[in-house]
Amino acid sequence: MATRDDVFGCPVSIAASGDLNSWNETQLGFLSHSAATPDHLAKTVSSDIDFALPLICKGLFSLLLGRRELYRVALDAEQDARKAIARRPVTAREEIFLQALADWNGGAPKSAADRLDGHLRMMPDDALAMKLVQAIRFVMGDANGMRSSIEFALPHIGPNHVAHGYALGCHAFTLEETGEYDQAERVGRDGVSHSSDDAWGLHAVAHVYDMTNDTAKGVDWLRERTSAWSHCNNFRFHVWWHLALMHLDRGEIDAVFDLYDGHIRSEKTDDYRDISNAASLLSRLELNGIAIGDRWDELASISENRVGDGCLAFADLHYILALIGGERKDAVSSLLARMRKDAKVEANDMNAIMKHPGLSAAEGLEAFGEGNYVGAFRHLAGARDAMQTIGGSHAQRDVFEQLTIEAAMRGGYFDAAERFLGSRTKRRAGKVDRFATMRLQELARQRKIASTMQVVPAE
Repeated sequence: MATRDDVFGCPVSIAASGDLNSWNETQLGFLSHSAATPDHLAKTVSSDIDFALPLICKGLFSLLLGRRELYRVALDAEQDARKAIARRPVTAREEIFLQALADWNGGAPKSAADRLDGHLRMMPDDALAMKLVQAIRFVMGDANGMRSSIEFALPHIGPNHVAHGYALGCHAFTLEETGEYDQAERVGRDGVSHSSDDAWGLHAVAHVYDMTNDTAKGVDWLRERTSAWSHCNNFRFHVWWHLALMHLDRGEIDAVFDLYDGHIRSEKTDDYRDISNAASLLSRLELNGIAIGDRWDELASISENRVGDGCLAFADLHYILALIGGERKDAVSSLLARMRKDAKVEANDMNAIMKHPGLSAAEGLEAFGEGNYVGAFRHLAGARDAMQTIGGSHAQRDVFEQLTIEAAMRGGYFDAAERFLGSRTKRRAGKVDRFATMRLQELARQRKIASTMQVVPAE
């Protein structure tokens, strides 16, 4: 079998006339979240229609986008890859990638990640497989799995490997998500120094500053390095979102709205990640008593069109936030009905998460939107311990933690609110942020009122 080595030194079954440079740029673009990645992928495919690996990656990349209509694209990509392999034999590595795509197409992304991790045991310097494992396990909320995978591969993706900086960025993020904040900052900064376009590593450091409430460092870190994510696809909106969170914690509301209107929602996309950035930020603003004008309307209109997706509980819960904010009660009911239906389908990784904690969290959000804070607290608290499994990061899921705490306070569950605030602060390196400060002050006020009301005046 004739093969050529790619930029990572991995053998690939591309023809001699195939565009290896475009394939290399596809892989590097995937690592750096480059907006140009789809173009490089398309050029690779058109240069050699029998090169199966880019077809397989097209399928995997499509599934990572969490859109129901792209499931068909992923299935077609798998079939196209199988036809290509029938015409031209491939390496064992490429066969494993195909099996991983088939796993996910069959409803088992966990198996896909496990399969690629097994491949990394044999070829630990395969940076494409490394990044795919990180991406899939991130969607599944498996921070420990992300960390164990990258820590096995990292010694083999050393300083002389072209992907070294990106691997450090992946390691930094897993360190932050598992509570190793000091080490995460050091590793993330080192990664950016190796790969100046490593937006993932740069954003991992921003996560550290969010979780440790060091907004001064966080604002400086991001504002001084905007070029590090200017090349990005819609991931750049997420980095701007991080900056907005830091300004919100500082009480700099004008800066938050400037970032929201000028960057976070400068393009009215319907990508679930962009909706989640926007919906969670508007929810945080409203929890801080800030009027947000008519900004819910466009998010709600877009989210109405995604009610039938059912790809990710993470996406559905943010759609619900937008629909509640935009007062689309019928759409909320339709989305919940679809979640209940999906939750009955057992043989599917995503539907298991939809069943728990997704459905309970969704019902809690609906109750919160209706002003039923007792019901909201009971549902959200019931989902709370399993919320990591919906995917995303601590920073992204924190909006649901904030809403749980707020529901507890408004519903009169003061002890639970205080307990949840304490565990939230502990997870955030023991640092009390603006949200916690305001709630602790309100708890003290409410308890003082309750104590006063219990005093029986002397006759």
